[in-house]
Amino acid sequence: MGRVATIKDVAREASVSVATVSRVFNGAGVVREETARRIREVAATLRYAPHTGARSLITNRTNTLGVLLPDLYGEFFSELIHGIDLTARRGGYHILVARSEGRTQTEEAMRAMRGRVDGLLLMSPDIDANTLLNVPADLPVVLLCSPSQGAEVDSVTIHNMRGARAMVGHLISIGHERIAIIKGSAGNFDAAERLRGYHAALAEAEILPDPSLEKTGDFTEAGGYDAALELLAEPNRPTAVFAANDSMAIGALSAFRESGVKVPGDIAVAGFDDIPLARFMDPPLSSVRVPISDLGATAVDMLLYAITHKNLHTRRRERVSTEVVIRRSTDGQPAERPPPKTLTREIAAV
Repeated sequence: MGRVATIKDVAREASVSVATVSRVFNGAGVVREETARRIREVAATLRYAPHTGARSLITNRTNTLGVLLPDLYGEFFSELIHGIDLTARRGGYHILVARSEGRTQTEEAMRAMRGRVDGLLLMSPDIDANTLLNVPADLPVVLLCSPSQGAEVDSVTIHNMRGARAMVGHLISIGHERIAIIKGSAGNFDAAERLRGYHAALAEAEILPDPSLEKTGDFTEAGGYDAALELLAEPNRPTAVFAANDSMAIGALSAFRESGVKVPGDIAVAGFDDIPLARFMDPPLSSVRVPISDLGATAVDMLLYAITHKNLHTRRRERVSTEVVIRRSTDGQPAERPPPKTLTREIAAV
């Protein structure tokens, strides 16, 4: 009474060897369908569940992927994890997700995952080649939205600069010259690339950058709210604001609404990422669309490829394309478009 069924119990009740039961549950070797069905029926009756730890010792696989992210809060990370999990499950894997903020926490989390995962997805603004030296050479790693200079690992990034330049270029094309930016966190790879795109668009239009129009947020609604209030306190207010992500843009919309500033009548507002909430804001938010779920799926596909090839493959770097989506927060001309059916990628072997 209360004893947990073992593989020996299943073998005895099904009148087969322990090795045959093991082959059925490990998917190794050939077992007649009739025999396999009988084994599964006996296992269900006995409520037998294979011991994943013991099985991993035999197969040298855990069928688990590690995922280290700088945060787990917000629609961006929710969409990202959705794409990661869905693709991992289709490949027969589960995911082990952890939050790691800063280099020290990232290194600790990487050590904690050793032996527990078959591959690692790592998203961290603080990662560098030296940190990756602590990763076992045979453990596949894919960097996600992280700098990969000097690191012989696969990586997936976003066309941050191109997307930011296109959105700021749109604001310029409809008559704005005093365009502010709410920057992301200092030291963040995506934030730096989006700031570079902002400056590139101004330079192309021969608009001198104004340091007073560059405010820093932390990729959160609160950061965007505070930065927007700082912009309103400037003697010469901007006529448009480009926020480096949608969360900060949403915070800015709130600050402007509470201050009696009309959007887009007084100030146009645009964001980046095009999270699902963006189209339901009042007014709907113009944004640079990133296929967030597909971004996670792409990273998992690369990781599964590396696992299949025992990490002996040629390393790749991929960038997912962006798309400018114009809604009423910038020019009063809603132009809602459905998400692209296919993901456009630029692939370069490293």
